[in-house]
Amino acid sequence: MEQGKLQKLFSSCRRIRSNSINNQIFSATLTVVMLTVAVKIASFLKELVVAWRFGTRDELDAFLIALVVPSLLSNVVASSFNSALIPTYIQLRETKGISAANKLFSNLMVCVLMILSLISLLMLGFAHLYLPFLAAGFDEQKITLTFRILCTISPIILLDGIICNWRAVLNAEENFTVAGVAPIFTPIVTIILLLQVHSWGVYTLAVGLCVGMILEVLAIGFILNQKGISLIPKWQGWDDNLTHIFKQYLLVLSGAVLLCSAIPIDQAMAAMLSPGSVASLNYGNKVIAAPMGLFTSGLTASIIPYCSKMYANGDWIKIRQVFKQNLGLIILIGTSLTILTITFSEPIVQLLFQRGSFIEKDTKIVSQIQSLYSLQIPFYIGNLFLIRLASSIKQNHLLLWVSGLDLIINIILNYIFVRIFGIKGIALSTSIVYIFSFFFLLFRINGYTNQETNKLKIKNE
Repeated sequence: MEQGKLQKLFSSCRRIRSNSINNQIFSATLTVVMLTVAVKIASFLKELVVAWRFGTRDELDAFLIALVVPSLLSNVVASSFNSALIPTYIQLRETKGISAANKLFSNLMVCVLMILSLISLLMLGFAHLYLPFLAAGFDEQKITLTFRILCTISPIILLDGIICNWRAVLNAEENFTVAGVAPIFTPIVTIILLLQVHSWGVYTLAVGLCVGMILEVLAIGFILNQKGISLIPKWQGWDDNLTHIFKQYLLVLSGAVLLCSAIPIDQAMAAMLSPGSVASLNYGNKVIAAPMGLFTSGLTASIIPYCSKMYANGDWIKIRQVFKQNLGLIILIGTSLTILTITFSEPIVQLLFQRGSFIEKDTKIVSQIQSLYSLQIPFYIGNLFLIRLASSIKQNHLLLWVSGLDLIINIILNYIFVRIFGIKGIALSTSIVYIFSFFFLLFRINGYTNQETNKLKIKNE
């Protein structure tokens, strides 16, 4: 009797999931969030060990500045292929079959590897020009250390390009598990090295980052190989599908360049202030990055595949439904997290970081930075949701507009607020930028989806 009731319950759950696109998105998002929790816990443990080992010392400043350009290039150049690939990959799979989609993927990976290899070489070749700008407050010895760290971590651009695109295909196939948990290798490897190897100094962080990403590549590659997808890219000739991807990619890339340029600008301005400012800014963003990372990783994995499929089928009514219902939930949860973070900011920083080289004075400044950063939480999550939705419905030109405006606002506000509030002004500027970006995209996407939905309703009548 009880077994029969359980079977009915499970059957009902399966019917609900299959009949509601929102439930499918929620289920996929929840899966990724649950896996990402483990990754974030490992990342937090890593930050605790980093704080214990380095505090806000100069060598940590050097590592963080060295990481700025590779991270920027990974986020801009490598990750942008992800957003451009999935909608076209899914549309091709839905209309012409899996073999055509895999051909597109293979061609794209050849282009990705060539482009990222060239960019990595250029990054190192021109380091002597941009490092003095990014590290304007560093002495010559500290800049030299920064360059050496940069050389050590330079492979991460190519590794991240492989990871992003392989993960994109897994997500497009609605296989979210391995892609969600694979990033755990980096913090685990880094923690082990920090605890066991004491002679490498800050280079321990660089080696841990590279080794962790290599293990992530191997894990994702194993699953793709099991699914019959070739890991060795083969050039099969340029076609219209590749042309379409690169048109979308250039729009996403242009927007990402402008938007992500805020990161090195913030870091560079922090480097001009008192020693330890870059590290303080970094610590201040760590706690809020955890909840934002949980939601954004889930949304990134689920929104583009499902909405791209709806777009390919012309189902604007469901797209509109996803837009309205998910956005309301994001704002509610994000606002709650902001209130909690501001209320308990100093105890959180004290509990997580205040030990070893991280002293009470560091806790006070970091907690203030954290409170100002937390203002962005609902808008950051909502902004990413809208960006992914825009990519799914091929409205990537909106990203170019909003990113350009964000960059201008960020520079102006950084300049003004740093003079008034010091290092805390950079955090406040960042939050205001995300608030503006959210409302800009909300207005434009709401108008576009409403217009297309009305057209569909009139057509059906």
